[in-house]
Amino acid sequence: MPEEKVTPASNFLRNIIERDLAQGAFASRHWAGSPGDAAHHAAGAPDPAKIRTRFPPEPNGYLHIGHAKSICLNFGLARDYDGVCHMRFDDTNPEKEEQEYVDGITNMVHWLGFGWEKYGKSHLYFASSYFDFMYRAAEYLIEAGHAYIDQQSADEMRATRGTLTEPGKNSPWRDRPAAESLALFREMRDGKHPDGAMVLRAKIDMTSPNINMRDPAIYRIKHATHHNTGDQWCVYPMYTYAHPLEDAVEGVTHSICTLEFEDQRPFYDWVLERLAEGGLLAHPLPKQYEFARLNLTYVVLSKRRLIELVEQEHVNGWDDPRMPTLVGAKRRGYTPEGFRLFAERIGVAKADSWIEYTILEDCMRETLNESAERRIAVLDPLKLVIDNYPQDQSEDCHAPNHPQKPELGKRVVPLSRELWIEREDFAEEPPKGYFRLFPGNRVRLRYGYVIECTGCEKDEHGKVIAVHCNYLPDTKSGTPGADSIKVKGNIHWVSAAHACAVEVRLYDRLFKGPHPGAGDRNYLDDLNPDSVKTITAQLEPALKDAKPEERFQFERHGYFVVDSKDGVTGEPVFNRTVTLRDAWQK
Repeated sequence: MPEEKVTPASNFLRNIIERDLAQGAFASRHWAGSPGDAAHHAAGAPDPAKIRTRFPPEPNGYLHIGHAKSICLNFGLARDYDGVCHMRFDDTNPEKEEQEYVDGITNMVHWLGFGWEKYGKSHLYFASSYFDFMYRAAEYLIEAGHAYIDQQSADEMRATRGTLTEPGKNSPWRDRPAAESLALFREMRDGKHPDGAMVLRAKIDMTSPNINMRDPAIYRIKHATHHNTGDQWCVYPMYTYAHPLEDAVEGVTHSICTLEFEDQRPFYDWVLERLAEGGLLAHPLPKQYEFARLNLTYVVLSKRRLIELVEQEHVNGWDDPRMPTLVGAKRRGYTPEGFRLFAERIGVAKADSWIEYTILEDCMRETLNESAERRIAVLDPLKLVIDNYPQDQSEDCHAPNHPQKPELGKRVVPLSRELWIEREDFAEEPPKGYFRLFPGNRVRLRYGYVIECTGCEKDEHGKVIAVHCNYLPDTKSGTPGADSIKVKGNIHWVSAAHACAVEVRLYDRLFKGPHPGAGDRNYLDDLNPDSVKTITAQLEPALKDAKPEERFQFERHGYFVVDSKDGVTGEPVFNRTVTLRDAWQK
């Protein structure tokens, strides 16, 4: 796939990587061809990858637009600095993870244009594959006096943890002999204790100003079947313990996280240093860096809120085109190229800020303007009758498939006596500056003839049901007489005899306010009641055989995609991706 020519936005992560490469900070690393401990990698060759990053989602849900930023960042940095990005599933929680999500996540990463094949090998990994090492590392921490089994209840541990202004208190089990803790830990592993009976805690400092360093739990009992390891384990590592170990065994150099993990970095470094002291891991160790997560106006990215939207049926499932999920965005017609452009354009910052949704939409417009072929669609049809055109005659007009790409050629657009035009293109009493159809005025039928309006028909309620006109035979576009009569108006149309009536869904933003639920409001009160409108439109015949996921620009209206879910058989169904211009700017 050709790469877009986009100048990478300057960001602090690139500066860090370039500094590390210049200093040879990771030049001494070895890679044995697969993840492993210090001895495993020591037996391997020097690592051919200059850097290693990773994208580590938990397989317990659907990826959203915020994940797209992280995907583009981690895979993009690895690409730009001759490295490898690992696709790693952080599947350390057996209760919430499913193969369905694993498949969905890999599909979306591939859809965005990234892969994990490098140096003839797949770098697709699962944290659960390292459970043996994580357990062995935990036993070492116990034996070295860096961890202990705590039998306090969850409430007791919470009460002794302290606050931001008060230090915590040592557990009564903190000084139990290492041999005793080791024996209990093995009993936990062997299933001899119920859930919640005890946990393994790191022994650090209960008075630390960083609450995350106050003897955090690193293993808990959980009798549950894991999607990958089955019933092999009934003890599972906590994420904050598993995360640095996963990075280390995979030889990750730059572990890039969002800002909420900044307070966890001291523990990340602590546990890796302790294991390096014991020879389980080798220097140089991974380094964690944090960046601001995506805060996008007019959307919610909270998993809890997204679940509510689906379960309370405010939307039609996770792939509803109004959802900020990547499956929803794909179904709406958003493009991988647009997401990659968006990620480059917004850059990477250390401080939180809000990104305007229109920036994402503009990126989609830019990429679609380049790639989408043009077609004609009449969304609010009104009949136009050319009274002096022969009743049973039709002829071919020719329209370019893309005005900036003549190599894509032209297509035939049939013209006949009766046409469909947009209702807004006729006014019986035109306002000032109106150059479209009104009695006595002339306009050009785009790609066709100049016509002159002679009047209209109305129903019993006074609603216009048909417009009448005459055409000027010598004025057809592309002929010598095309410029003989100058007109200010130019309208699009489709032949009524040849058009196909198709369902079109006009999608808009799901929320009507830029910050749903801001202040004390319920975010559901900010739902946009006009976020989707379903109509029957009249489309040019070339669209009748459009295939799922094909994208087009409907002239004057915007960009549309054939729905991949409902347009699989029979007549296509079109979803509006984005309008031609931003209609939300005040």
